[in-house]
Amino acid sequence: MRLILASASPRRLELLQQLGIFPDVVAPADVDETPLPSEVPRVYCTRVTRAKVNVYEAGPADLVLAADTTVALGRRILGKPDDVNEARSFLNLLSGRRHRVITSVALRKGARIWQRDVVTTVRMKRLSEAEIAGYLRTNDWQGKAGGYAIQGPASAFVPWIQGSYSAVMGLPLAETSHLLNTAGYTIWRATS
Repeated sequence: MRLILASASPRRLELLQQLGIFPDVVAPADVDETPLPSEVPRVYCTRVTRAKVNVYEAGPADLVLAADTTVALGRRILGKPDDVNEARSFLNLLSGRRHRVITSVALRKGARIWQRDVVTTVRMKRLSEAEIAGYLRTNDWQGKAGGYAIQGPASAFVPWIQGSYSAVMGLPLAETSHLLNTAGYTIWRATS
């Protein structure tokens, strides 16, 4: 049984490695992540994750693991900013407000797919223009949903979360380990 991580995210790989899981293959899942008209954030995240897990051809015993993380402000999807101006706009929108971070994780074995969505509420403190400008200079916003990463310098902006910290980072570990165990992939192997 091979484990294929359908993601280019170094964070997802690091999180799996915290559980002692080292995928046999790590490769980005090239799918169109454009939201459909009127698509709400959770439906969007679930759909994109399902598309990612179906990208790879795999043997009947192989496992394909994929995830997607979306930042939602109400019904608005804040994806990965295209440039520094969009990142600034996202941070201004999130400043002083609560928002949801939705991470969907899916596991495929043969034709069977298991999928879980994890929703975490995050409160961002009110940000000054100097804080936003300083954070943008770090370039940590690049490639991050909502324009920030909770595990990086932006951790100084987040005084409170309700839910899964690892899901906000990009992979809910409790749910992922449950899916893997359900599919017959033993995480806690005995060593001798």
